[in-house]
Amino acid sequence: MPRLLGVDLPADKRADISLRYLYGIGSTTARELCQRANVDPAKKARELTDDELARIAGLLDNDYVVEGQLRRAIGQNIGRLKEIGSYRGLRHRRSLPVRGQRTRTNARTRKGPRKTVAGKKGVKDLR
Repeated sequence: MPRLLGVDLPADKRADISLRYLYGIGSTTARELCQRANVDPAKKARELTDDELARIAGLLDNDYVVEGQLRRAIGQNIGRLKEIGSYRGLRHRRSLPVRGQRTRTNARTRKGPRKTVAGKKGVKDLR
C-alpha cells in the first residue's frame, strides 16, 4: 500500500483515482499530477515504483497546497472571517449555511437534527 504525505493510498485502484484520497486533490489535479510526473494513470497504485512515488511527492511539496497545509489555511481563513465580524463569519459561528441558502426548510446538514419545540404547531391567528 503506497503512502504519500502521511496518507495510505488504496493499492487496488488506478493511480489517478487513488491520488484523490489526498485532501485537496480532485480528478483534474490527479490526472495533471500523473502527466507531469510521467506516471501512467491506468497503472494500479501498488505497481507504482518508489521513483514514481518520489516524483509525485516532490510535485505535491513544491507546486500544490494539500493535506495539513490546506486544512490549516482554510481554518485560518474562517477564523479571520469570524474575527472581523463579517456576515460570512457570523454564519460560520452560528453553524448556519454560509453561501446564501435558505434555512426555513432544509439546511439540516449545517443545523443538525430538528429540535422540536412543544406547543408550536402551525398556530393560526384567532381574531
